[in-house]
Amino acid sequence: MKADGQAEGAELDAARLPSRAVKLLSALFYGICSFLIVLVNKALLTTYGFPSPIVLGIGQMAATIMILYVSKLNKLIHFPDFDKKIPVKLFPLPLLYVGNHISGLWSTSKLSLPMFTVLRKFTIPLTLLLETIILGKQYSLSIIVSVFAIVIGALIAAGSDLAFNLEGYIFVFLNDIFTAANGVYTKQKMDPKELGKYGVLFYNACFMIIPTFIISASTGDLQQATKFNQWKNVLFVIQFLLSCFLGFLLMYATVLCSYYNSALTTAVVGAIKYGRWFEIFLFNTKQPIKT
Repeated sequence: MKADGQAEGAELDAARLPSRAVKLLSALFYGICSFLIVLVNKALLTTYGFPSPIVLGIGQMAATIMILYVSKLNKLIHFPDFDKKIPVKLFPLPLLYVGNHISGLWSTSKLSLPMFTVLRKFTIPLTLLLETIILGKQYSLSIIVSVFAIVIGALIAAGSDLAFNLEGYIFVFLNDIFTAANGVYTKQKMDPKELGKYGVLFYNACFMIIPTFIISASTGDLQQATKFNQWKNVLFVIQFLLSCFLGFLLMYATVLCSYYNSALTTAVVGAIKYGRWFEIFLFNTKQPIKT
């Protein structure tokens, strides 16, 4: 009996290993995508001076819709067909999604990469708070202390910023709020019996691409983008398309990481980026890039 119990315990341990591996790999995948898209967007919005973060966001939404729809047609993935209950099931995710998307792009264009990554760490305590309120999740004292240690470190680092940019700070803090709320509500909505991971991604993008397009057109943002003088530059076009594809990957990686882990884990992974080293490498400057 004892031998049988040990064998059964070994089998249970072996069964847990893939789950742990999936959790780790999903978090790693999200961290890589989150970091890469910041670098590509920073290059587009500052090095090339692309004038429209909103149009860039529309491109990323369009890429998400096309990739998921083609994948569904080819039966690579599955999500439910549209019905009138889907908007109710998703709310308020579409609003949080577009707010997170646009505020993130604007804050990337206004701040240096090091300061952007420092201030993005405030997403972590906001996520912990919202998970407690919305999902009823309880965290240990050691985790709470660790989160506040991250916040204190971020405050110390932010105090050394000589290139004060109030507009950039406002957008990045809005981005923190939208990211935290989006992560928590995504975790809540990803019931496989309802929309599932792919349904959440697809219908989020579908519901928000048209309103975002209308906002862009009515504010003159779209006109500025169409008149941009770099559209004949092959390198710019490649990076623009890469940003659109990375936008899809980031959305998918966010959902995947939240699905296999907690929203707090996703927030922590998303905040771990070594901005200063890569800013020096990409832009050969220690100063914030002027837009």
